[in-house]
Amino acid sequence: MKQMEVTIMGQSYLLGCPDGGEAALTAAVAQVDREMSAIRDAGKVKARERIAVLAALNLAYQLAETPREAQPRAATPASTPELDALVKRLDEALEHDGQLL
Repeated sequence: MKQMEVTIMGQSYLLGCPDGGEAALTAAVAQVDREMSAIRDAGKVKARERIAVLAALNLAYQLAETPREAQPRAATPASTPELDALVKRLDEALEHDGQLL
């Protein structure tokens, strides 16, 4: 597994990426960055943690509204530990942002 440095809303993150998954991770980061930046730019929410939660909900809703045949295939069980590790790292990185309000 390689590591990639990415930027979301102006903040850098070092993320684990399976070999060959660079393009998919780059696309996912771009989508998350667009969603979070749009929420921030609307001006009503300031805390990164809240912006991240709203962005996650918006993206999950969009995915739920996508016809089943157009949705990407579910992650294999082998990728679950990586996803759990990524979520944990994001939680840790955003831990202090909730104190901004």
